[in-house]
Amino acid sequence: MLPHRRHHRTTPRLPRLLGSLLLVTAACAMTAGAAPAPKTATTSLDQVIPAPAAVDPGGDPYRITRGTHIRVDDSREARRVGDYLADVLRPSTGYRLPVTSHGQGGIRLRLAPGPYGDEGYRLDSGRSGVTITARKAAGLFHGVQTLRQLLPAAVEKDSVQPGPWLVAGGTIKDTPRYGWRGAMLDVSRHFFTVDEVKEYIDRIALYKYNKLHLHLSDDQGWRIAIDSWPRLATYGGSTEVGGGPGGYYTKADYKEIVRYASSRHLEVVPEIDMPGHTNAALASYAELNCDGVAPPLYTGTKVGFSSLCVDKEITYDFVDDVVREVAALTPGRYLHIGGDEAYATPHEDFAAFMDRVQPVVAKYGKTVVGWHQLTSATPAEGALVQYWGLDRTSDAEKARVAKAAQNGAGLILSPADRTYLDMKYTKDTPLGLSWAGYVEVQRSYDWDPAAYLPGAPASAIRGVEAPMWTETLDKPEQLEYMAFPRLPGVAELGWSPAATHDWDGYKVRLAAQAPRWEALGIDYYRSPQVPWPAG
Repeated sequence: MLPHRRHHRTTPRLPRLLGSLLLVTAACAMTAGAAPAPKTATTSLDQVIPAPAAVDPGGDPYRITRGTHIRVDDSREARRVGDYLADVLRPSTGYRLPVTSHGQGGIRLRLAPGPYGDEGYRLDSGRSGVTITARKAAGLFHGVQTLRQLLPAAVEKDSVQPGPWLVAGGTIKDTPRYGWRGAMLDVSRHFFTVDEVKEYIDRIALYKYNKLHLHLSDDQGWRIAIDSWPRLATYGGSTEVGGGPGGYYTKADYKEIVRYASSRHLEVVPEIDMPGHTNAALASYAELNCDGVAPPLYTGTKVGFSSLCVDKEITYDFVDDVVREVAALTPGRYLHIGGDEAYATPHEDFAAFMDRVQPVVAKYGKTVVGWHQLTSATPAEGALVQYWGLDRTSDAEKARVAKAAQNGAGLILSPADRTYLDMKYTKDTPLGLSWAGYVEVQRSYDWDPAAYLPGAPASAIRGVEAPMWTETLDKPEQLEYMAFPRLPGVAELGWSPAATHDWDGYKVRLAAQAPRWEALGIDYYRSPQVPWPAG
């Protein structure tokens, strides 16, 4: 049975009544710069997840008080991050925390040139304040996630807490190891609403993920409106695994997901799986079938039985229309074309199909991403290949993927027996599947992306991704239970230097996250491999 769910809103949180400030001690009324160094314990700078690249602890902590301001550069990007931080901190502290471009001390968010890259940051903390410096707003946002973890877990609650709100003194210098740190959500097997997707976005943003891969089409459901082929959504999206009502995103819905993800510095990568995993499309339009007969809608969980008709010209009209409309809605750089488990498509047909489809993606300004079966055809120049094989995957298949990487394809690593978040933890896990084996927390964390696939150059590795397939999952709390505690570990593999990867140290840092998840209302699996806090 899953833990009881406590809802935590994803929309900005409003300040509580000033009367609630009576819960705060008189010492907190002092101004930001004048607070004496308290004796209360702080969270060490090196205890956050993902592990920072470099930590230099020392000096007095900073104390957030009623007098604290959030100071930002006079730029829209910095102010947005400042407003986000204020929305996080106000409910639990009860403080006003005005966001301003004037004044001294307090919490400062600063955009400036430096060795930070597009996503890195520097955090300096001392008695007079906390400064987060980054070259771009994404770095400020990631630095804010670090700041959250340095504060007591109660800072995540929706009601005023007593504090004190201390940030340990010292400096963090942090840049990510990889540029692709993705989380995939399958909304095709079971449909999730816009608000439920937003909640998942907030969960992954906590740990510095930067890609949200949405699996928008499959045998069981087509989830995005396509004006030129309207029955895809209205009919193909009308059910899901088990026969529920399904659903789909209007174009306005999808734009709202993209907007919200962008506010958390996540790039949406839409996936339209083809030529297999297409029964919802085939059921919607008979002409996409080679025999001209539409199959019934499908609500089971088998794979590999469907295929677009590769020999029909209308198939490519369909692909062009769908790619054009999805690309127009997606400001990000990538479009995922699937390509996995196309068992009903002969090899020659599969290769011919991919030769025609990949240029369509480029035509509409996007870079191709495909599951690693794309390497049985010829990946387009610059394409990214997402590897989901297992330790037991054949040497020949691994060698084929490695050769593609040697020839210039980029690799995203999602080994199913390491990163698939829908895999059961143990045989007793009430949710999930086990075709890839049982994936406990240590197995999910304890591997090195750079050395994982024999023969693949380390320079070809673009990053990692944690897919969440939903054959057995239809509620947000079920997503949480399967994601936590594995999701932070995959994030660390993507962000942190290889030298920081150590299971014995990581499991202690992971255990310390539990009170934060509880404050956020996140359900999680209490793995016996992790030394969770008592109670």
